[in-house]
Amino acid sequence: MSNCVNGSNGVCRSELQWKVGLINSSGKYLTAESFGFKINVSGTSLKKKQTFVLEQDPQDEVLYIKSHTGRYMSSDKYGNVSCEAEDREQTEKFTVEYDKNGSGRWAFRNVAHGNFLGGHEDNLKCFAKSVTESELWVVQLSIHPQVNLRNVNRKRYAQLKDEELQVTEVIPWGKEALIILHFDNGKYALKTYDNRFLNRDGTLVSELTDESRYTLEMRSGANSGLAFKDRTGTYLTAVGATATMKGRNKTVSKDELFTLEDSCPQVVLTSLGNNKKVSIRQGVDVTANQEEAEDTDKEIFQMELLVPATEESPAKWGFRTVDNTYWTQEPLGGIQATARDKSNPNTRFVVDWLGDGTIAVKSSNGHYIQSRQTGQLVGVSDSVTNKEKFYVKIINRPLLLLKNEHGFVGLKSPGKSEVQCSKSNYEIIYLEPSNDGHYFLKGANNKYWRLSEDASILADADTPVPFLLEPKGSAILTIKGPNGCYIKGEHNGLFRAVGQEVDASMLWEY
Repeated sequence: MSNCVNGSNGVCRSELQWKVGLINSSGKYLTAESFGFKINVSGTSLKKKQTFVLEQDPQDEVLYIKSHTGRYMSSDKYGNVSCEAEDREQTEKFTVEYDKNGSGRWAFRNVAHGNFLGGHEDNLKCFAKSVTESELWVVQLSIHPQVNLRNVNRKRYAQLKDEELQVTEVIPWGKEALIILHFDNGKYALKTYDNRFLNRDGTLVSELTDESRYTLEMRSGANSGLAFKDRTGTYLTAVGATATMKGRNKTVSKDELFTLEDSCPQVVLTSLGNNKKVSIRQGVDVTANQEEAEDTDKEIFQMELLVPATEESPAKWGFRTVDNTYWTQEPLGGIQATARDKSNPNTRFVVDWLGDGTIAVKSSNGHYIQSRQTGQLVGVSDSVTNKEKFYVKIINRPLLLLKNEHGFVGLKSPGKSEVQCSKSNYEIIYLEPSNDGHYFLKGANNKYWRLSEDASILADADTPVPFLLEPKGSAILTIKGPNGCYIKGEHNGLFRAVGQEVDASMLWEY
């Protein structure tokens, strides 16, 4: 996969990294202050200063703890803890031990001095010789909860198939490959796109019980990844010819290790020129010639951000097919799905969002892609007419979980219709795509979003109101309200369609 793994926020390294919050026995988060390299345990919620990156070592069973400042945590022989090291040395190495009582909590042991990290408020030390309640930490992943789940040994992704989660997908395709990581009281559950939880015996159920709660464990070294441990002490793995996910073994090997990846937007494109769906069903030619998007996956394309936008040039996107090929510009202008190497400049396209639910796509020769009467796509146009416009429908997000630096988007409180963006836990937003590129959004109360007089979002409408979603990265989008403004999130939770020019406050992880 091209996108970075494990919520690393676009920074790819050779070893795995996990963005987390660490919660002590008093329910407070480990916090790194922005100035003075001070570190304490005073955070009441998981925000930027409470986010740490656990970096796994590619050789040894150790990890490093890095704060939002880019500095590493270390300890001296007196147990004093600081977070100011720029490099990873011996005093920055930690090993992990797991609570023997099965709570899923972790203890961090400094390798250089052999002491455990623990404490409360301003009294954070790494001095304990043994593990007590003060040295046990709940590890909360600080990533977007919707991911693709890849098994390290099988090199395949989990997907919902035949009423099971089966680790058989070479490329995570469609909503069936979307997994929601559900954090609940220090443990995790795996949830499918249709809101069912994975039980340890491999069945899928609608209610969350202890049978579907798992504790997280991490393994570093040559085989790095996360393991999910069930209540009986067995780990999730892929079993048998169907590779069904269930708990089986009490030890962790490559079979029990998983990595997490961002889920890229997968779309169906409809040409305005002939009102046909773009497809590769007929072979390598990318052609707008299908009445419907059938169940072949040949009409679904994954949009991957290949080159981020800069002040000098727009973002470049790749369009990946279910056959693991990319669209490419042929010498005579035709678009074919034959490229295996996405670093080829001819696989890079500029996507213009036209603000009306349509896009225009510019190929590497600088011309817009036009849909001819036959449906053939060719990059030959200098201007945008209906022949160059395509409706976009995102098909692998029936549920939206929206998040930004202030928190998750959801209803202000039960019984209220105000939508805010500072909630500590995700809330499901139901996404209903239309056929003209717009989307209708429903709150957890089953009411549609609409704009109030001050452009804030209310979930209280009985009839659908159109919004526009525009992907800006592999798992980032903007939302434009019916007033033509982008929805902006503010630190006090305000969630309003007031943005004119896109900035960070209008970007939403989804």
